[in-house]
Amino acid sequence: MQSFFGAGFLIGVFLAVLLFSPAGSFPTTLTLERSFPMNRVVELSALRARDRYRHGRFLQTVSGGVVDFPVDGSADPFTVGLYFTTVKLGTPPKEYYVQIDTGSDILWVSCNPCGDCPKSSGLGVPLTLFDVSGSSTASVVSCSDARCTSAIQTMEAGCSSQSANSQCNYSFQYGDGSGTSGYYVSDTLYFGTVVGNDMTANSSTSVVFGCSTAQTGDLTKAERAVDGIFGFGQHDLSIISQLSSRGVSPKVFSHCLKGSDNGGGILVLGEIVEPGIVYTPLVQSQPHYNLNMQSIAVNGQTLSIDPAVFATSSNSGTIVDSGTTLAYLAEGAYDPFITAITAAVSQSVQSFVTKGNQCFSTTSSVDEVFPSVTLNFQGGASMILKPEDYLLQQGSVVTL
Repeated sequence: MQSFFGAGFLIGVFLAVLLFSPAGSFPTTLTLERSFPMNRVVELSALRARDRYRHGRFLQTVSGGVVDFPVDGSADPFTVGLYFTTVKLGTPPKEYYVQIDTGSDILWVSCNPCGDCPKSSGLGVPLTLFDVSGSSTASVVSCSDARCTSAIQTMEAGCSSQSANSQCNYSFQYGDGSGTSGYYVSDTLYFGTVVGNDMTANSSTSVVFGCSTAQTGDLTKAERAVDGIFGFGQHDLSIISQLSSRGVSPKVFSHCLKGSDNGGGILVLGEIVEPGIVYTPLVQSQPHYNLNMQSIAVNGQTLSIDPAVFATSSNSGTIVDSGTTLAYLAEGAYDPFITAITAAVSQSVQSFVTKGNQCFSTTSSVDEVFPSVTLNFQGGASMILKPEDYLLQQGSVVTL
């Protein structure tokens, strides 16, 4: 059996699971996709319970408690690679499946009516339309509301009418061509607050979120459908900011995505304290979560890459985005990286380019042939990647 691999990263890390490709070949935001067989539901529930029990011991005690969300999904792009959680909204509360996205700000869910919203999901999860009239605690956010005024200033909202009582609208376009539009509503969000090592208290508070009445692009496709997107950005209308302003939780979140077959992970509003975690600072005053990546090493040898490639500016830098399936390198970093990997395995594998991607053919175990890769960040934090973390098996052929 001869296996074929393409260069790419498939890794489980705090904040994001990403895959590397040339930066020039992708939209700025990609819709994540994922599927699990229906017969895995019980197993996933068991894994979720085990993860909650385990990471509950590592949550730092802070005033206001720590808000805990379940995480399902997988990084495997061939099984649609999506990470999502559930939120409970409205009175009576209903559950909605939403994609976890650190690259956007707003929580939004599909609302009734919505002619373009998918009616079913290939992910094996039920889809539910939020109905403002069906919740006794829901109210439409008006243009005169201070929260709408704040959102208008940052282009997160708009008002089509000068009337103070008109609804506060939004319209978002994602880099893959998909989009959503609708209006903001205020309603009750229900969540679990970790108050001790093994105790979770049920809590609730009023939050503002988007009510989507129109969707376009991949958001309309049933095979990858969820109820909405859970933005974890820094805007005042992000849920993390809203809960922090109410004293419910600190303005910090911890997000770990598992790259294993079972997927899943951790998502809490609060800090995880566990031995062995290393830290690198965020770049301040940026709209996204930017990190200072300083170098890349292959087999312990630092690659010759112009430091300017990693510099943060209005259109460059290293961004952590859990809503993007792949990780991308600028051409100035991608080319030296591919050259170094190809040179390291030139005596053991056949290399070739197909559809613009560097591929390799080998009959050996990738761990025996391919080198380790290290991503180095400011503050001495390093991420070590094994071959299976940056290679994707593209297919196989039988040879005689």
